[in-house]
Amino acid sequence: MSLEERNRKVAETFEKFKIDEWGKDNDVKCVQVATNVVEQKHQVSRAKRGKALGSRAFRGSTVWFTGLSGAGKTSIAFALEAYLVSKGIPAYGLDGDNIRTGLNKNLGFSKEDREENIRRVAEVAKLFADSGVVCLCSFVSPFAEDRELARRIHTDSHLPFFEVFIDTPLDVCEQRDTKGLYKKAREGQIKGFTGITQEYERPDAPELVIQTVGRTIEESTMEVISLLESQGIIPRHEARNQEVEELFIYGNRLTSAIEEAATLPQIQLTDLDLQWVQVLSEGWAYPLKGFMRETEYLQALHSNCLTLPDGSLVNQSVPVVLPVTSSVKEQLSGAGALALVHGGRCVAILRSPEFYPHRKQERCCRQYGIYHTGHPYIKMIEESGDWLVGGNLEVFERILWHDGLDSYRLTPNELRRKFRQLGADAVFAFQLRNPIHNGHALLMQDTHRQLIERGFKKPVLLLHPLGGWTKDDDVPLEVRILQHKAVLAERVLDPDSTVLAIFPSPMMYAGPTEVQWHAKCRMNAGANHYIVGRDPAGLPHPAGDGDLYDPRHGAMVLKMAPGLNDLEIIPFRVAAYDTSVGKMAFFDPTRKEDFDFISGTRMRGLAKAGKEPPNGFMASSAWKVLSEYYQSIKSKMDTN
Repeated sequence: MSLEERNRKVAETFEKFKIDEWGKDNDVKCVQVATNVVEQKHQVSRAKRGKALGSRAFRGSTVWFTGLSGAGKTSIAFALEAYLVSKGIPAYGLDGDNIRTGLNKNLGFSKEDREENIRRVAEVAKLFADSGVVCLCSFVSPFAEDRELARRIHTDSHLPFFEVFIDTPLDVCEQRDTKGLYKKAREGQIKGFTGITQEYERPDAPELVIQTVGRTIEESTMEVISLLESQGIIPRHEARNQEVEELFIYGNRLTSAIEEAATLPQIQLTDLDLQWVQVLSEGWAYPLKGFMRETEYLQALHSNCLTLPDGSLVNQSVPVVLPVTSSVKEQLSGAGALALVHGGRCVAILRSPEFYPHRKQERCCRQYGIYHTGHPYIKMIEESGDWLVGGNLEVFERILWHDGLDSYRLTPNELRRKFRQLGADAVFAFQLRNPIHNGHALLMQDTHRQLIERGFKKPVLLLHPLGGWTKDDDVPLEVRILQHKAVLAERVLDPDSTVLAIFPSPMMYAGPTEVQWHAKCRMNAGANHYIVGRDPAGLPHPAGDGDLYDPRHGAMVLKMAPGLNDLEIIPFRVAAYDTSVGKMAFFDPTRKEDFDFISGTRMRGLAKAGKEPPNGFMASSAWKVLSEYYQSIKSKMDTN
């Protein structure tokens, strides 16, 4: 019976007995049906609900499991519920028996009561789904008409609804009979029992049919997971175990390429160019197969994304390009391949090279929002060649820097393997280019706590300092690594659930545009949660007018950025030194007088002077590393 038909019958009943406005009648008892009601619209959008639940996307939907008693509906639904919650996705199972002990305990098993049972459950499921929860309903629901009503209740509210038929034969269900219901029905103790004395109407076109005979609960559950992934309800978690494509060549192909390279025209690479070769070859920029051709460059510059052959989008917010001078372009145009050389050693071949103009002002204005050579990376762009050359890369071997830190330069695939070895079911990345103080550590500790509370068993932190080019006044990489190791040694961060590795990308100081690049690379390395801080990738305006970028915008843009669907963004919480307890704590505006914001300038001043920061600001051995570095700089300046 449709909802419209049901309402019409109620109206006819009231007319028949001439019930007054108070629902009173001397001859009949009935329930007054509300007529003068108006639906109230929520002020909170579904997108906002999704974000409040910690998701980039609204995942509210209902999965309706139908089938005979004993078919396995609840077993699969509850296994799916456990899986989703373990991945940080809100889910709740509504089971027939549980509902009948509460909400629907006044209903029996007549056809009419069964219809009302399903109608009520469908309305409740719709509310769950509308709140952003994946609702899992396990009900025999033998009548096709009732299941269709449940579907319409959802589709009329523009909510996804998936009917899953658990197709287990009657004889198998009777063999299972964990509740002893089939036996009682056969003996006549239960009337109208579905499959025995009540027909079950098989679904004509369910979204999924699961046959459980000879299969485990886990195998059956994976079928539903695949359905939800294919419909975009949940991210493809298994994709994070798949390795990204690297651009190295091996075996006979490598031998012949090295011989070929000796005969090819050459491009001399700078250290900065070689860092980008490393980024590309190791798969950080996947699916790029080399330096950008013009179409890829334009997509990155104007859309911050690349469009894949299947139409899907991958975030690529920064150009990865190889500049060359006009004279080099004139010499090499028409070549079918080019040898890329650094320090007299050939490191790669660039296949089918494509030259196109390096419109520097346009590039900088799009990427940075300004064109000012007081910006350190813009200055390097301005001084680089007037042409860009793109093409597919064949890289001969890993790029090594022989600075004692190569063991920390793990590739995305090596990191993925490391996470699997640790048994990680969640990986949260923290990208930084500065020393770690206890406020940073507090944020990482709190993220770990949140993930545990959401059902993850082994969250692992990827502590991932940037290791490419940085501006001259940034703390050098080797000092930062020593400082980070000291933080781990003092167990301010748990070394057993932390992977310390170096991210090889150069630092571009491009604000919200660059933040997307950092996040995309960590996603390629297997991270599924990303902590974004205040003013990430920012710096002072080169004209001296405050910050170049709004400190809030990096986090805000990252939450909206396309092509990062497998990454959950964890917003930065402001921490400061709480003088009332003598340690770093999350800022409480109701007692702001208790908090001391220790700026970077002040921290550097204390370090240069050989003074100690407030107790609890930074691990003591980590401060010692930093202090010794700044005092060495001061000593050199005094000497000069």
